[in-house]
Amino acid sequence: MFLHKTPIILRWLYPSLIWKRKTDLKEIYLTFDDGPIPMVTPWVLDILRKWNAKATFFCVGENISKHPEIFSRVISEGHAVGNHTHNHLNGWKTPLVDYFKNCLQADEAIGSEYSENRLFRPPYGRITSKQIKALKNWQIVMWDVLPGDFSSKHSAEEVLQKAIINSSEGSIVVFHDNLKSFDKLKEVLPAYLEHFTEQGYKFKAL
Repeated sequence: MFLHKTPIILRWLYPSLIWKRKTDLKEIYLTFDDGPIPMVTPWVLDILRKWNAKATFFCVGENISKHPEIFSRVISEGHAVGNHTHNHLNGWKTPLVDYFKNCLQADEAIGSEYSENRLFRPPYGRITSKQIKALKNWQIVMWDVLPGDFSSKHSAEEVLQKAIINSSEGSIVVFHDNLKSFDKLKEVLPAYLEHFTEQGYKFKAL
């Protein structure tokens, strides 16, 4: 179970985390979790380029090590990158010391020249209060829109509808550049970009 729109109470309970950008401008912040992945991430980059959109890729360190050429393309095309741990760890199931070391390992894969903002997103959105304190030097980025491209219980049409209905100025929207989500993403992402571009929105990196 998951919520397509993040409840305001969570923003109140965890004010140090970034849930949404405060702006009156027509700007949306697309984010992609889990890459870089062959076939999927290059396709996402092609679609973003077609619509002149920038995004933020929260990368798994292990995937960067496996596919450095795709990671380099993300950087060269002007997108932002963030840390998604080295091995896609569930924070609720990982001891603090192990979690912190894994985050540092992912930072090494990203490279200091590309991680100046030190953006971090916990896999599954699962992170403990102690982990939040330990990662005080990172900007921990959550989201306010979770369309659910990863869900087997939702069709591509339903994912698109949830994405459109819940997005607004300053929204941080989560998609996934992984194989599990790819079939839905192929339908949802172009339609989502087209809809909001026609509404006068710009897509920016964090």
